[in-house]
Amino acid sequence: MSRRNKLVLVLMIILGLAVFGYSLRDIKISILIHDFTTINLWWLAVAIGCMCAYFGLEGLVVKILVEKRLGKYSYKSALRIPLIEQLFNGITPFSSGGQPAQLVAMLQSGIDGGRASSILLMKFVVFQAMIVINFLIALIVGFHYMVAKMSYLSLFVVFGFLIHFSVIVGLLLIMFWPRFTKKLIKVITWPLKFFMKPERVVSMATNLDDKVDLFYDESVRLLRERKLLVEVVIITFFQLMFYYLVPYFIMLSLGYSHVNAVMITCLHILIVMVISIFPIPGGEGGAEYSFEVLFRSYITSSSKLVLAMLLWRILTYYFGIFSGIGALAVKPDKLKPHEHQHIEDEAVRKQNKKTQPKD
Repeated sequence: MSRRNKLVLVLMIILGLAVFGYSLRDIKISILIHDFTTINLWWLAVAIGCMCAYFGLEGLVVKILVEKRLGKYSYKSALRIPLIEQLFNGITPFSSGGQPAQLVAMLQSGIDGGRASSILLMKFVVFQAMIVINFLIALIVGFHYMVAKMSYLSLFVVFGFLIHFSVIVGLLLIMFWPRFTKKLIKVITWPLKFFMKPERVVSMATNLDDKVDLFYDESVRLLRERKLLVEVVIITFFQLMFYYLVPYFIMLSLGYSHVNAVMITCLHILIVMVISIFPIPGGEGGAEYSFEVLFRSYITSSSKLVLAMLLWRILTYYFGIFSGIGALAVKPDKLKPHEHQHIEDEAVRKQNKKTQPKD
C-alpha cells in the first residue's frame, strides 16, 4: 500500500468510529452491552460464514477462469484477488481502486498483464450482470416498502441502478457491436479536443480502441465456452446471495426470528445499490443511515437497531478491508502454465523477434 492509501485507510477508520459514535448518541451503553451479551452466537457465526463464503466463491471464480485459460493457479493466490479488491474498493471513491489492485495482484503471480485484464473484465461483466438481475428482483419485491418509508431514498436507488445498468449496456455494446462502440468513442472523445491537446485525445481514443478489441476477443472466447460461462454465473449468483443474506442472519442473532427472509434480502440489495453512488469510500455515513431507515420497522428496539447496524457494517465493510490487508502480506504462488501455453508464448516471442527492426 502507498502512503496515500494508508492515510485514507486511517481516515476511513476514524470516520467510521465517528459515525458509530453519532449513532450511539441516544443509546445507553448499559443497554447496548446487555443486548450484545444476549446475541445468539450461532446465527452470528452463520453471518460471518456468509461473508467468508462470499470471498471464497469469488476466489473460486478467479481460479476457474485462470486455470481454464492459462494454467494451474493455487486457490491461495486466487483468494488474494477478491480480498485485495475489497481493501482498495473500500478506500477509494466509487470503489474505483479495486480493479487496478486486482491486476497488480495477478501480475505478482506471473500472469501476463493482457490476459489478467481480460480475465478480470469477464469476471466484472458476470458480476455486474448478476447485480442488475438481483436488483430487478429486489425492485419488484421491496421498492414499494422503500417508497413508503422514505421516498427520496428511492431516488438514490433508481440512480444507482441506472449507473449499473449503463455499465452493462456499455459492456454489451463492446461484446456484440464493437464497430459501433468505436464510433461512439470517437464521438464522445471529440469534444475533449477543446480542453486537451489533440495528440493526447488521439492517444486516449487509440488506447480505448485497443481495450475494446481485447475485450471483444475475450468475450467471443468466453461465449464459445458456454459451460464455463454457466459455471461462473451460477457461482457468482450464490456468491451474491451469501452477501445479501448477512443482515437476515444478524437479525436472527438478535432474536428477531419471525422476519421475512426474502424482504430483508431485497432491502439489503437496495441498500447496496444506494451505497454504490456515494462518492465517499465505502459509502460511509450513507450506508449506516440507509440501514437504520429501512430496518427500523423490523427492529423495534433502538439499541438493537444500532447494534445490528454496527455488526452489519463491520462484517460487510471492515471485515473485507482488514482481510485485504492480511492478503497483501501473503506471498502468492506463481502460475504454472499449461504446456500449450508455453508453446503459444514461445510462438509470440518468435513473432515479435521477427518483427523487431534491425539496427
